Amino acid sequence: MTNPTVRILEKKLLSDNWYKLWRYTFEMTRADGKTETQHREAYDRGNGATILLYNPEQKTVILTRQFRLPSYVNGNPDGMLIEACAGLLDQDDPEQAIRRETEEETGYKIGEVQKVFEAYMSPGSVTEILYFFVAAYTKDHKVNDGGGVEHEQENIEVLELPFAQALEMVASGEIRDGKTIMLLQYAQIQGLV
Repeated sequence: MTNPTVRILEKKLLSDNWYKLWRYTFEMTRADGKTETQHREAYDRGNGATILLYNPEQKTVILTRQFRLPSYVNGNPDGMLIEACAGLLDQDDPEQAIRRETEEETGYKIGEVQKVFEAYMSPGSVTEILYFFVAAYTKDHKVNDGGGVEHEQENIEVLELPFAQALEMVASGEIRDGKTIMLLQYAQIQGLV
């Protein structure tokens, strides 16, 4: 940490149930020269990676659908979200992690992947940085049914959708996952599909 205007005074573990929830007390020197003490909580769940699989010939994309409790308790009636494949790094580098997650979740063993950017998705409360990838796929890349890993209690439906339909689903609100919207818009801007 190299910001000379910030000094961490205390880091206290509040929860280590699923991931780690920390409470930080820190001093920050404002632009006007005044120093103030602040308290913030930060949820540390590790870093992750996400990928959009696209088929430029068929003009399709591979997405997933699964239950997401936080969306359910915040008003998503059935709790189901349509998303780009994603997962935590789990000590792997981002490219290794996204290759693993792609095969586990979608059943596709992909060749070349391209990292397109990285982003903090909720920097006001979550430490995670997400690495974004794209990769072309064909039917030949399909090696299993996907669906996730049972011991991780994943129950993932694999969707192959026309790219135009996926964009319409963003506009209609059927797709509301931020990382997925970002990847679909990236593919549209770049003319991948």
